Amino acid sequence: MEIKIYYQDTDCGGVVYYANYLTYFERARTEWMTEKGVSVKDLAKEGFLFVVAHAEVDYKSPAKYGEIIKVYTSLVDVKGVRLELSYKIEEKESKRLIVTGKTTLVCVGTDFKPKRISEEVIKKLII
Repeated sequence: MEIKIYYQDTDCGGVVYYANYLTYFERARTEWMTEKGVSVKDLAKEGFLFVVAHAEVDYKSPAKYGEIIKVYTSLVDVKGVRLELSYKIEEKESKRLIVTGKTTLVCVGTDFKPKRISEEVIKKLII
């Protein structure tokens, strides 16, 4: 997915504030799941929530105000209650590597206790 970097995304030096990359991961993850036919909103209505249990961000070069970045999301593993994804962010034109990262999500119910990811959802995510 593409994201344009606005002033609000940056620090006083015009560089993307470091924590915003986690927001970009979240957006890209939601879009990736939607493209796979999995609606996060519908799953929540059915009592399936995904919470981030672990996140990694490796900063390679700064994204700056006015740039357009591309966020790529890939499935690493899905089983039981866990969903692991990796991310790569590049500047659109130059393809300069900006950030790589990973997240581990745990599926929980509305009581926030671990809840097994349905086979139907798993099948959609691995296609």
